[in-house]
Amino acid sequence: MLYHQNRAVYNDRDVEQTKAHLETVKQAISRDIEGTVEVMFGGSVAKHTYVDGLSDIDALVVLNKSELAGLTPQAVKEYFARTLRERLPDTTIDEGSLAVTVRFSDGQTIQLLPALKEGAAVGISDPSGQRWLRTQPRRFAGELQRVNQQLGQKLVPTIKLAKAIMGNLPEQQRLTGYHTEALAIKVFRDYRGPLRTREMVRHFFERAADAVMQSMRETTGQSLYVDDYLGGERSAQRQTVAAALERIARRMRNADSGHVTEGWHELLG
Repeated sequence: MLYHQNRAVYNDRDVEQTKAHLETVKQAISRDIEGTVEVMFGGSVAKHTYVDGLSDIDALVVLNKSELAGLTPQAVKEYFARTLRERLPDTTIDEGSLAVTVRFSDGQTIQLLPALKEGAAVGISDPSGQRWLRTQPRRFAGELQRVNQQLGQKLVPTIKLAKAIMGNLPEQQRLTGYHTEALAIKVFRDYRGPLRTREMVRHFFERAADAVMQSMRETTGQSLYVDDYLGGERSAQRQTVAAALERIARRMRNADSGHVTEGWHELLG
């Protein structure tokens, strides 16, 4: 039961209502934006105040004010939040470490990541909030959506549960959100197993434990490699992370083979 409850918490939301609220935000800041990249995977329902990856936000908001060009992502986020507060005075605006959460009076929340146009690419914040990363989020989001649709909309719930499980690991053993999503696209692109989230989460950890040992080239323009934070191939850091992922996969196998639900309870926290 706990497994299904957690899955609902991480993935259930009113999509049409979220779209309507996104339109309200767009109209409020229309003079300052280049455009938006709507992801609509569930974002703020996971109660995140930071950004793990594209599947954890509702939209990128690409700002086009020239005076923002020399600012850090942290400063741009503060500008974005301040502008929303001025133009939506009856709405609660909260700042996380990277993203801005808008809480509407009907109880619905949406999570937005401010970004800057950089030529043909888009600049988004790195995890520190101090440096811009060049990316092509439409391409990445499009591929994520394509594989998610191919798998009966089960990939994104799988990713969210995988992130939740890794959230219980020490920081040095975790994957970043974007790396998790990129790995998920890779290991599920040719997946032919059951389209049930439980089996798919286990498949992710089993395959990721091997895949993480090799450098993974970034295909969206964000950087040369999506996982350069782990060092070179077969680095000590990669081995640490791979061992942690394999331990999780082993606990899942043991829980399933023995029909012991407590193993999943513990993994989901």
